[in-house]
Amino acid sequence: MLEEVQRVIEEMRPLLHMDGGDVELVDVQGGDVFVRLKGHCIGCPISAMTVKQGLEVALRQQVAGVERVLAVS
Repeated sequence: MLEEVQRVIEEMRPLLHMDGGDVELVDVQGGDVFVRLKGHCIGCPISAMTVKQGLEVALRQQVAGVERVLAVS
């Protein structure tokens, strides 16, 4: 599952780069994916939406077993 999650994150990364942000995969534990936002995503008021409506939706659609995505600092 880790490789599949990383693949999807790599596909999403250019979208974050367009706004000066980035994301790092920290860990996958069961159905939980832990990511760290970087660059302009840190402190951005819509970063929670980026995680839930962007990364989580894409990962749940494309990687079996992903239940939620959580941002860590």
